[in-house]
Amino acid sequence: MKPKVEVPLLIGVISDTHGLLRPEAVEALRGSRHIIHAGDVGSPDILEKLFQIAPVTAVRGNIDKEAWARILPETEVIELGGISIYALHDLARLDLKPQAAGFSAVISGHTHRPQQETRDGVLFFNPGSAGPRRFKLPISVGRLVIENGKVRGELVELTPATDASQ
Repeated sequence: MKPKVEVPLLIGVISDTHGLLRPEAVEALRGSRHIIHAGDVGSPDILEKLFQIAPVTAVRGNIDKEAWARILPETEVIELGGISIYALHDLARLDLKPQAAGFSAVISGHTHRPQQETRDGVLFFNPGSAGPRRFKLPISVGRLVIENGKVRGELVELTPATDASQ
């Protein structure tokens, strides 16, 4: 009998679109089995377009104040591929101890800076901003790869065809 080979589960991670979903971001997220939007969505159209790629879990960011955004929670717990993921927009508002709560990863946005770091066995992952360019920060999205009960992050810097920096 052959040993079971687990196929990695690919989760797309995007944040701070601020109403702009770049074609390069859509391409980078293709193949995802699920997408997590870490807030500052900016428009319900963004979520509709992402749903065309994969199921979406989104949290509300500080700019998401219109009526459509009221349905978005401020935090969300996502169970995928046998691991627990905690999502919120602003990591500074984290009010729990992820390791003690059993989370393998914490997803956030807000800073527009792509970053990943493992602390106490928990992956802290910020995909950066996929929306309008801010200052000289990169435009990026991310991926979580879940395999054999472990999660790792990948940051993907996008090279936009046009720079919508306004």
